[in-house]
Amino acid sequence: MDAQAVSVVVVAGLGVSGAAAARGLAAAGERVIVLEANPGERQRAAAAELAPLGVEVRFGEPILPDEASLLVTSPGWRPSHPLLAAAVRSGVEVIGEVELAWRLRAADGSAAPWLALTGTNGKTTAVRMLTSILVEAGHRAVAVGNVGVPIAAAVREPYDVLAVELSSFQLHWSSSLAPRAAALLNVAPDHIDWHGSLEEYAAAKARIFEKADVVVYNADDDWCARLAGPYLPGEAGAGDVRTVGFTLGTPRPGQLGLVEELLVDRAFVADPVREAEELADLGDITPFAPHNVANALAAAALARAYGVPADAVRRGLRAFAPDPHRIQHVATVDGVDYVDDSKATNPHAAAASLAAYRSVVWIAGGQLKGADVDELVRGAAPRLRGAVLLGQDRARIREALARHAANVPVVDVPGQDTGVMDRVVGEARRLASPGDTVLLAPAGASLDMWPGYGARGDAFARAVHRLSG
Repeated sequence: MDAQAVSVVVVAGLGVSGAAAARGLAAAGERVIVLEANPGERQRAAAAELAPLGVEVRFGEPILPDEASLLVTSPGWRPSHPLLAAAVRSGVEVIGEVELAWRLRAADGSAAPWLALTGTNGKTTAVRMLTSILVEAGHRAVAVGNVGVPIAAAVREPYDVLAVELSSFQLHWSSSLAPRAAALLNVAPDHIDWHGSLEEYAAAKARIFEKADVVVYNADDDWCARLAGPYLPGEAGAGDVRTVGFTLGTPRPGQLGLVEELLVDRAFVADPVREAEELADLGDITPFAPHNVANALAAAALARAYGVPADAVRRGLRAFAPDPHRIQHVATVDGVDYVDDSKATNPHAAAASLAAYRSVVWIAGGQLKGADVDELVRGAAPRLRGAVLLGQDRARIREALARHAANVPVVDVPGQDTGVMDRVVGEARRLASPGDTVLLAPAGASLDMWPGYGARGDAFARAVHRLSG
């Protein structure tokens, strides 16, 4: 890291990423002050671990030290946060942990290259698919960024390559990332309350392409195609950048896509016009759903950009085990399947989940974060057999159902007590018939009622198991 002029680096927050950032900075010889508002037991234990490294932790209301000349912020802190606003006013550069990790890489050319991806939905699944493929190809690889190992710690380990998941928050605070290849999975309204508009959110996502050698984009997604447009051959921003699309249709030269049941590559072959190489088939992808096939194609494209052979792509997809709460089958009760997709925390993710089933009793609700649900409901209406709503913004979903699916029976379950999910699952059972799927795909965040989407999914699973005895 070129920071000879930095007198004090300030780290905002003592979470996992903040602690990793502080360690990395201390190892680089920087003087580090961590600001942490919560003087809890875990935070004080973390402070005690950092103290021998020379890291000072200040508890209480975060106040920018006068000697600060760089501030490393936690991903979720909005630009309007008083500490960040004070830094900007004072001329102090604000970066995120991901940007810091990029700067902390070894300067001798030995640093592991990054294969980075972002998108509204599917990031974690795609980055774990990518990691599985890289490992099957014999590389020392790890998933980092918005998932897995803190990236500021990973850059100090002897990995061959890093599979990097990036959120819009992390990209907002990054300026110099130059991944070997970068992929954009999809763009749909999310975190509008943080970014201010869909356009600003999309612009943050597009930053992943700015210095990438290979640009990988979803050719079926209008926003992705638009954001990749400047890097297409003949465009002003193209330069030496290679642009690769992926599609659920038949791929054109320069794309990965589907030919009947096969995933094929017409980009990383000797003659993309006349040649195509088989990478895998649909049976190699678990769980099977159209959006998960797109995730697999994106992961394959990034791996191929790194030189991974086709047979390793197939082995990696077969070896991949999805994380919990992502289209996870919980049980079958009286001929009805119960599926947990609690990770579907925005309308785009919920729409993809609903599209995987023909006849659904939908469990939805939570915090919509400013997103609109009309398009989601309109598209899902033909497959809905009922809906059970819970959480903070359930009224907005109920109103959309009244507009676009007036014939669908809707049950509103109020309350935020621990028994809500049992009542929700009970109502869903009453609406479902054999052959239906009761699907938890909330379209909203969970923090109105649970500590996270995992706790919400666990509550659903427990309620289903109690239902089944």
